[in-house]
Amino acid sequence: MNLRIRKYNWNSAPPQIRGIRQRVFVEEQNVPPELEWDATDQSGEHFLVVVDGNKAAATARLYGIPGATGFIGRMAVLPPYRGKRIGQALLQHLICQGAAHYSQLQLSAQQHAVEFYRRAGFHLCSDQYDDAGIAHFDMRCLAPSVLAEDLAAEPVEKRPGIRKYPMNLGDDSRSWLFEQPRQLVELMHSLAGQARQRLWLYDNSLDFDLYGQPRFCELVSQIARRHRLSDVRLLIEDDKALTQRQHGLVELMRRLPSHIELRLVSDANPPEKEPFLLADRQGVLYRHGVGGSQGFANFSDRGRVKRLEERFLQMWNTSQQSTELRVLSL
Repeated sequence: MNLRIRKYNWNSAPPQIRGIRQRVFVEEQNVPPELEWDATDQSGEHFLVVVDGNKAAATARLYGIPGATGFIGRMAVLPPYRGKRIGQALLQHLICQGAAHYSQLQLSAQQHAVEFYRRAGFHLCSDQYDDAGIAHFDMRCLAPSVLAEDLAAEPVEKRPGIRKYPMNLGDDSRSWLFEQPRQLVELMHSLAGQARQRLWLYDNSLDFDLYGQPRFCELVSQIARRHRLSDVRLLIEDDKALTQRQHGLVELMRRLPSHIELRLVSDANPPEKEPFLLADRQGVLYRHGVGGSQGFANFSDRGRVKRLEERFLQMWNTSQQSTELRVLSL
């Protein structure tokens, strides 16, 4: 099947875009017209899939604030074209388009479509809620540029078999290599954003550019507040920089002392040479050297996580409190 995807703004969009949405959402799913047609149409980018010459098959829109969150929505495939991977091709195109402008992508998935979006690299980030009488879940991708690079590395015809649930904690057992700070940050955020109860971090220090940025701190805050048994442990060797500038994780520790704890590696315990982060009992991010931006992330590697857990606990059980933080709290 010959497939092309075209992009439009709302003022130049052909009538087929409106026609597909009218057919799928208003007529098929009984979404009220006043909910379907909203002001976001004017500011969003609209995509139309055409097949076999010029037959309209599917549509979607993408909007948001550049550098922040991009939102994918109004994704619809006409009945004759379902089951032919047209929706998958459109979503992968939106990921690649969005990765160039947004640091994360989010969407509202109907309950029956959750698996479809998981297979594309999105994970759940909300409980179920009702929208226009239909059960929905919010889903997001916190590493859009890494995912887009992975898609671009494979020919389109080979994409369906690349990974079953890319970047889904507990399901994606293939490692993601990184060699740039941007890739490191996105993969770290994706792991932290899916941890349900536990996040353990070991590093030489809490580097501000890596660990002090608002998004990572917000993700850590969500873990700490999610469950009464939430367990966030930060194990470092050098705490001198913590009091030199306002650090988001330090502020979190002040507010949530029972869920977030920081300690220093004891001089009697030889430190690790490679920093790592553990998300629940499945996910790991491992860096090749302190201060480096090379390493790998794996979202389902229980064996490696268990070995690093044991090493972490060896250092944690002989660790000591931070003098700098004690002074700061006085």
